[in-house]
Amino acid sequence: MTTTTLSPARAASAGWFTQTGQITRRWVTNSVRMVWGVGFSLVQPLVWILLFGQVFSSLGKLPGFGGFSYIEYLVPGILMMTVLYSGAWAGTGYIDDMKSGVMDQLLTAPISRSAIITGQLVQQLLICLAQSIVVLGIGWLGGARFPGGIGGIAMALLAALILATVFCSVSTALALTTRNQAALIGISQIVVLPVTFLSTTMMPSALMPHWVQNVSRYNPMTWAVDIGRDALAGTSDWAQTGLHALGLLTLAALAFVWSVRAIRGYQRSL
Repeated sequence: MTTTTLSPARAASAGWFTQTGQITRRWVTNSVRMVWGVGFSLVQPLVWILLFGQVFSSLGKLPGFGGFSYIEYLVPGILMMTVLYSGAWAGTGYIDDMKSGVMDQLLTAPISRSAIITGQLVQQLLICLAQSIVVLGIGWLGGARFPGGIGGIAMALLAALILATVFCSVSTALALTTRNQAALIGISQIVVLPVTFLSTTMMPSALMPHWVQNVSRYNPMTWAVDIGRDALAGTSDWAQTGLHALGLLTLAALAFVWSVRAIRGYQRSL
């Protein structure tokens, strides 16, 4: 793994944005060297959209889908599911750094702790953006159409990036707290499956059991999926969209603060 960091003299004089940029460059370089991992992460949405979407295409004829074909209904959900799963694994990079000693090198350098966190987060969001664009392309090839146009696509991508920020930051905080890859993977699996299936990712809330409807209302996955789905369809309810966006931004800010506190806690424990 690349260990290039700012030299102490340069780091001392570099501003926060320069430090963040250098950390981002390091993580991007690692991603380019292991691009197969990013590509492999697109296999699952390919299967969901082209296989699951076709097999269950008749579901779109049921009341409650609001006139969507099922493939059009499913694509925004798969978009958010892709960044959710990608974000949940973000902390594994920190586990590798702790094992290799790279984290200790970073923490002995005069680099802002928030810049260390932000640099890796930016790299993760770049990956999520690329994945999201590909997912929308796969959906279009599968028959989905996006009446919301460029503006709707941009809003859906923005919602995906905010959701990714939440789960990337949570994964980072968990990695720095547990310091164990098995624990991080186990916690991630426990979280991502309920978050996915207790949301409107694959089914309208009107067709869910009553208790699932209640849970889904407070699920950030539902907030992001609903923003993306309405934006792509060009049917956004701006009051609801604003409320959901505010909820996602609040969670993203809280998760980011937690991740910064986690790296400082890790440093104090050394």
